[in-house]
Amino acid sequence: MGYQKPGNSFCFFLLLFTLLFINAWTVSAQSEALKKIIKKDYDFSKIGAMHVDLEFDFEENRQKTLALAKVNHWKLTEVMQDGTKVALQEVGTDGSPLYYQTYSDNASQASRANTLHTNGLLDLNLDGFGMQVGVWDSGVALTTHQEYDIRAIVGDNSAEVDNHATMVTGSLISSGVKTNAQGVAYAANVISNDWSRDKLEVAEAAANGLLLSNHSYGIKTDRVPNWYFGSYIKVTQDWDNIMYNAPYYLMVNAAGNAQKRNDNQNPIAGTASDGFDLMLGFTLTKNSITVAAADTKIARNGDLKNASVSAYSSFGPVDDGRIKPDIAGDGSSIYSTASQTAKSYGTSAGTSMATPGVTGALLLLQQYHEQLYGTYMRAATLKGLALHTADDVAELGPDYKMGWGVMNSKKAAELLLNKEYSSLIEETSLEEGETFSLTLAANEMENLSASISWTDPASDFINRGNMNDTTPALVNDLDIRMTQDGVDFYPWKLNAAYPDAPAEKGDNRVDPFERIEIPNANGTYTLTVTYKGTLAHGKQDFTLLVSGAKLTDCALNAPEEVALADATENEITIQWNSMVDALYEVQYKKAAEEAWQTEYVSEPNLMLQTLEVDGEYVVRIRTFCSQNIASEYSMEYPFTFLGETTELGPLNAFETLSITSEINFSIYPNPAVEYINLDDETSDTARYAITSTAGTTVKNGAAKNAKINVADLASGLYILQVIDTQGKRSAKFYKQ
Repeated sequence: MGYQKPGNSFCFFLLLFTLLFINAWTVSAQSEALKKIIKKDYDFSKIGAMHVDLEFDFEENRQKTLALAKVNHWKLTEVMQDGTKVALQEVGTDGSPLYYQTYSDNASQASRANTLHTNGLLDLNLDGFGMQVGVWDSGVALTTHQEYDIRAIVGDNSAEVDNHATMVTGSLISSGVKTNAQGVAYAANVISNDWSRDKLEVAEAAANGLLLSNHSYGIKTDRVPNWYFGSYIKVTQDWDNIMYNAPYYLMVNAAGNAQKRNDNQNPIAGTASDGFDLMLGFTLTKNSITVAAADTKIARNGDLKNASVSAYSSFGPVDDGRIKPDIAGDGSSIYSTASQTAKSYGTSAGTSMATPGVTGALLLLQQYHEQLYGTYMRAATLKGLALHTADDVAELGPDYKMGWGVMNSKKAAELLLNKEYSSLIEETSLEEGETFSLTLAANEMENLSASISWTDPASDFINRGNMNDTTPALVNDLDIRMTQDGVDFYPWKLNAAYPDAPAEKGDNRVDPFERIEIPNANGTYTLTVTYKGTLAHGKQDFTLLVSGAKLTDCALNAPEEVALADATENEITIQWNSMVDALYEVQYKKAAEEAWQTEYVSEPNLMLQTLEVDGEYVVRIRTFCSQNIASEYSMEYPFTFLGETTELGPLNAFETLSITSEINFSIYPNPAVEYINLDDETSDTARYAITSTAGTTVKNGAAKNAKINVADLASGLYILQVIDTQGKRSAKFYKQ
């Protein structure tokens, strides 16, 4: 008997499902308050309806699949000679059996996520603590492994422990009992699931606040007709629909390892041996991040020295010309947990291993954004951030081998930190009939880059058997342009008919991510975002990301000319010189105490209250040019409070730095990118120290005419102090 969708009972079932569904799959590690923020934007009636459709489609297709497998003697599961797991998942619209397989391979390691760790280059102390990520795989991880403690649990009651799932989970969250097995987000939590009901379970999890899931598997490429490659099919549509209805949720999936297998005898261009047009199924979703594998070498300062696509990693394009894969991670010889015992380890390679490296890095970026701004990013923002800051490889622009380049968590974190100072990250929307526009000034120190990223509605069109059908899957076609003096600057685009050709600039009609880059930018530009035709649902949310801009006239200088005014019996006003576009942090305390009291003001004055007569106080001030970019503190200014008889006027600072005019030096260039040169008149024994605005010493050494490498420092303001027998003197510089 066939499985049929219900008629009159549908509405009642949907209502019941919606009420139960909200509590069905909880993300306990992330705070309830933040989950509520995520879920308040979700339409649970639509999510419930979608889930009901997925449920009935699954049951109907499963019965059909099992029946056809019996008639055609298809194997339901297999383990290949190399250990790859294979399972019959469903039947395509043309009756083809679709087998899932894991994407491990035998082969060489780099998202720069380590720069975000404790003692990393940025020293942000990010480890994934309190964060949660879903893993769907050919089985579930060995949750009792010594690397996981209690941070890995089974989410779907699956009992089949799987080595591949265990290795993927270890790459994400291993604590580092064995140092070289430490995961990217080594304090995070994993919910491990079998792949058999992946869409249904992910839809539940996403509706309840899941931000990321890892899928290191895909459809087996040697068991489908050639038209499947590059096609937008039912499974692709389903995953896009899940992400569109849960806009904070991002799927991260492996590109596959079929580059050399000649499985597609009818690629969209060239021949099978060229290796293009080998991706299919959910690896081609518009809204996910699909990860290629790269062989990389990373310098100690976090810069990419060189990279090349791994010999097994599957190439795009999508038949409609979209850029897939999206990004690359290192999948080479990754050492991770294994499932034989709770103390077992192993080494594996492939896009399976590249993918959790990227997923873990994305999780850390969500953690960092929440620390900085109190909220999580929408999935389109997170995806856009990763693609905007990826390290370009080979020819300028994206390609069909590694997408936008190699994941660079360091650059992504710096973009978040510099928001509203030299970078812009704005989640907004475009409604029918509207145009988004703003004016930007280049900071003239780096390329001016602007991107838009959006979660596009699932396409109504699905391919049902046409070879290399170029019908675009993009529903809402947004366009970004930048203009200066009548000259238009266009985003990158690729052409599926010439998959090995360099990227060009022009009108991109297929990708839900567009990026414009302007080298040597100077002056001001007008940025516009428009759309073609009409907008499905009358509106499209999108995120604008900009780097290399000058977004404020604020100067990172500590306030000076600090003075007292307007004293009463227990209050006094402190004032200082005004800065353009600045906010101020004022700290004060009793001279004998350790703890500072802190106030934030937008005007260059503050009334200090509840002071004690005859009390000895100290005050210091710093300038904020954005929420997270600040000058160093001013000198510390002491004063004695005497009530209404307090001596008013300018204050004199403590001589805490023993500044002496006998030490002469200058710093250039300032701002700095890779090096600063110290031109000084000091003895051979003079030393320098560089400290952050938080007071942490980050570098020190001999000062005499030093050339100091600062490439590994995070963007921001620093203080350089020179110490010699004559005394010490300081100056500040900005690291771009």
